[in-house]
Order: sequence, then structure tokens, then C-alpha cells
Amino acid sequence: MPPASPPPFRPPASPSPLSHDAVVSALRAAGCVFAEDEARLILSAAADPGELAALVDRRVSGLPLELVVGWAEFAGLRITVAPGVFVPRRRTEFLVRQALAHVPDARVVVDLCCGSGAVGAALAAALDGAELHAADIDPAAVRCARGNVAPFDGRVHEGDLFEALPAGLRGRVGILAANVPYVPTGEVPLLPAEAREHEPLVALDGGPDGLDVLRRVAAEAPRWLAPGGCLLIETSERQAPQAMETFTASGLSARLLVSDELYAHVVVGQVSDLADDHMCGPLRRGRAPGR
Repeated sequence: MPPASPPPFRPPASPSPLSHDAVVSALRAAGCVFAEDEARLILSAAADPGELAALVDRRVSGLPLELVVGWAEFAGLRITVAPGVFVPRRRTEFLVRQALAHVPDARVVVDLCCGSGAVGAALAAALDGAELHAADIDPAAVRCARGNVAPFDGRVHEGDLFEALPAGLRGRVGILAANVPYVPTGEVPLLPAEAREHEPLVALDGGPDGLDVLRRVAAEAPRWLAPGGCLLIETSERQAPQAMETFTASGLSARLLVSDELYAHVVVGQVSDLADDHMCGPLRRGRAPGR
């Protein structure tokens, strides 16, 4: 017999309808590991006891915390998230840091498979005045991203990868960041329920081996990168060797950078005949420190 669902949370009548301890207890009972931290965020998001009860109910029922409060912290920014949109992960901050380290003076930034637009917003925030373009095939993501990149005068385009971008960007992109879906199709049912039930399949499913979208991006990237520009794609440890081979086959140098702290793996590529010693020397794999 399946376990009973937790009962709806109701704030206690005393000593305070906004009791921190009461919220923590409800979250712990629902299995939230970081109940103290989550309680603080939920309490700060609730305008009154009724809204608090509704927010806690949503979290207890399994809705991701970011969707409960309506935002996610990413690279020091508060990124608005919405139902049906991929929630940015902390590990992807490593991709942002590596992009800035490799092309610190980028003037044109493209965020492919942008989801909420978190990567593009973080890059634009650090690159004062950079021209920012983002793209996603999912209309819900496009709507969400437009709000997040608006403070940086970013433009968001709806469509399939490079087909969505203005043709005038070819050969001008300094940072091409692509947080592509990379979960193999057969492993999607094994994902945590928060991702499997609340995030769009198109943002998760990377095809039979998880690399379908990565291959398409790598194949087209050389035509869009500016001299000295870089393509950066997040992948998994298991997929990294094949991802690097894909970069090489597409005419890109390939270097794998790893953050042990964030368990993040990012492949960095540059057009081979333009790559400098930093990218094309004997070092093909680097281990970068975490935050």
C-alpha cells in the first residue's frame, strides 16, 4: 500500500502564525534535508499567514523550492523561475566562471538552450556592456528568460539552436555557452522527482547516449565563433571523453575542466586554427578549483 501523502500544513494559532520552528518541522517531516535554510526562504517569500500555508503546502507536496518561492540564486543573481522551466543548478556556475576566465573581454555572448536565461544573465552581469543573445526551443523558457536578461538589454530568440539566432552573429560570438540536455533517454525515469515531474523533458533528454544536442552544437559552433571565441558545454564525467572527441571532429580544440566541489564537468572548445597555446597545448584536461 503506498504511503499516505503528508497532510496539508496549517500554521499554528500560537505563539505566532509565522513560526519558524513550525515551518521547519513541517519541512523536515516531508523529508527536506535543508529544512532550516528552506524555511527561511519560504518565510521571507510569504506576505501573510495564508500565503505561508500555501507555500509550505506546495513544498511539502514535492514542488521544487525554487518554484515555491519563484526564484533561484545563481552566480550571485536572483533568477526568476516559472513552472515548466528548467531550474538553474549551482554546478553550472562553474561553466560561467570558466567562460569568463577564457574570454574575459568577450563583447558578444550567446546562451543556447538558455532555459531561464541564468547563464546569459550571469555572463552579461560580469561583462559590462556585452551584447547578449539567448535562445531556447521552449516558449515557456523564452518568456521566463526575457525577464531575466532584460536588465542587461539581452535579446531572447525562440527556435531550434542556431536557427533561432540572427544571421549577423556568425563569426562574432566571443562566448558561446550551451547548457544542453545531456541525460540519456533511458535514464530520465531515474532522475529525482523534482526534475522528472516539474521540468520540461526537452531540457533533460539528450537522446540515446545523452549527446545528441551536444553534437549538433559542436558541429555548427565554428561558423559562429569570433577569433579567440570559445564554446563551453556542460556534460557528465562519463560522457566527457566522447564529448571531447565530438569537439575535435567538428574542428574545435577540446579541453575538459572539472570542479570536484561542484561535481561539474565542462568541455571548452576553440576553433583549432585560431586557438592559442592556452587552449591547444599538450594539456587537454584540467582540474579547476571549486568556488
